[in-house]
Amino acid sequence: MWNGDSYLTKLYDEAIARHQNLRTLQLRNERRPKLKSALRELMGQFESNPAHTPKVLERVQCDGYIRERVELSATPGLSFAAYVLIPSDVKGPLPSVLALHGHGYGSREIVGLLKDGSPDLAEPGIHQHFAVQLVKRGMVVIAPDVIGFGQRRLEADLALNPDVSSSCYRLSTQLMMLGKTLTGLRVTEALKTFNYLSTRKEVDANRIGLMGFSGGGLIGFVTAVLEARINATVLTGFANTVQDSIFAVHHCIDNYTPSLLVHAELPELIGLIAPRPLFLESGENDPIFPMAGFRKAAADIQAIYEVEGAGDKLLTDVFPGEHEISGRLAYDWLKRTLSS
Repeated sequence: MWNGDSYLTKLYDEAIARHQNLRTLQLRNERRPKLKSALRELMGQFESNPAHTPKVLERVQCDGYIRERVELSATPGLSFAAYVLIPSDVKGPLPSVLALHGHGYGSREIVGLLKDGSPDLAEPGIHQHFAVQLVKRGMVVIAPDVIGFGQRRLEADLALNPDVSSSCYRLSTQLMMLGKTLTGLRVTEALKTFNYLSTRKEVDANRIGLMGFSGGGLIGFVTAVLEARINATVLTGFANTVQDSIFAVHHCIDNYTPSLLVHAELPELIGLIAPRPLFLESGENDPIFPMAGFRKAAADIQAIYEVEGAGDKLLTDVFPGEHEISGRLAYDWLKRTLSS
């Protein structure tokens, strides 16, 4: 045949067969470290920037919490800002959450602000102002600006189109040509954000969780795998199989990691978070992370958690909705898990 459909299917099936064979042959305590090491390598290496001193840019009193804006840097020559939401009546170190937004206009979208930084008084969109939902439950929340969105779109892209939605394409393609990945850069900055959060006087460093939506779920799962101090993780609008989502639906290029399937399908990689608590949330009509793929992924991850003796540490919620956050169970689960 002239087209390559069956050839691509053959390559995928062969990769999955290899994974299954290795899962059978390799001991659990041998395969998991290898996968974690492979995941770190696939992301690409980024030089650290330990000399940078965080700087507070603003501090605003809001309804029941304080909103700070801080500047951080994870790698030399590149800085970024993050919002820190702190319950107004802080009594002792509190549980806290690293909140990672998805495609949209950046961290402002999850902290209750419009694109221009003014208060968003309308009904929230698919991100549901989820950082605000978490701080109002008594947790300190940090929401970094993910590079490529909002104020962190590239000037080269804005010069061509001031309304461009993201800089994912230019960032992804150029980083790949340099042996790095956009996910790797975003994870590097997420890890730096986590480290900064853990030093805050309002924060109990032993009770830090993570919540990521959509593209923030991709950043979030890798961050949680690589940072063992993350005590609980919520992934919403993301958990799926590569076959049912990334290969079946047209996605942003930032979802594609070269050579990922050489090592494992996505559920097994998410399963590296085990045995730490994990909550998977998905809309039953999500068009880009379809329900069939979510159920397959959740079943595979559940099997991994059972093997790790942590079957009760994985929870899922399928809610009536599309590609959006619900939080109807996840917010309180995160607070309860981090408080126990």
